Amino acid sequence: MNATNQVYLTKEGYEKLTSELEYLVTVKRKEVGLAISKARAFGDLSENSEYDEAKNEQAEVENKIAKIEQTLKNVVIIDNSNIKTDRVSVGCKVKVFDITFNEECEYTIVSALEADPMNLIISDESPLGKALLGKKVGDTAVFETPSGVDNMRILEISKM
Repeated sequence: MNATNQVYLTKEGYEKLTSELEYLVTVKRKEVGLAISKARAFGDLSENSEYDEAKNEQAEVENKIAKIEQTLKNVVIIDNSNIKTDRVSVGCKVKVFDITFNEECEYTIVSALEADPMNLIISDESPLGKALLGKKVGDTAVFETPSGVDNMRILEISKM
C-alpha cells in the first residue's frame, strides 16, 4: 500500500472486493463452522487431523476477512471524470515506446489489488508503474528489470 494507506480501486475492483467479503462472511464462514462441528464429532481433538485442518482454514478465512475489511476502510474509488491526463497517475492508460525492445505498448495503471500484468494492467507499486507515475508525454521512464535497465518514452496518456 502507498504511504497514506489509501488504496485506489476502480468501481469494478471495489465491487469485486465487497462481493468477496460478502461471500467469505455469509458462505465460507458457515462452511468452515460446519467442518469444525463435523470434525469434533470424530472424538479426541488432540489427534484429529480433520479438526486441525478445519481450524487452520477458519484462521485463514478470518484473516482474509480482516484484511479485506481493513482495505475497504482505505479505499478511494477512481472517478474517471477526475483523472487528469497531463501526467501519469493511477487510473490512466499510458502508451509508451519501449526503447530497449523498439516497440509500442499500452499499459493501464491500477492498484496492486487490480493488477493483471499478463493483460498489461500494471500496479502503481510495480517497478514500471512507479517509474511512470508523475511523468508527462515526452518523458522517459527508467526502471530496473530482472534483465537490466529498461527505458520507455511516454507517447500518450489517456483515461481508462
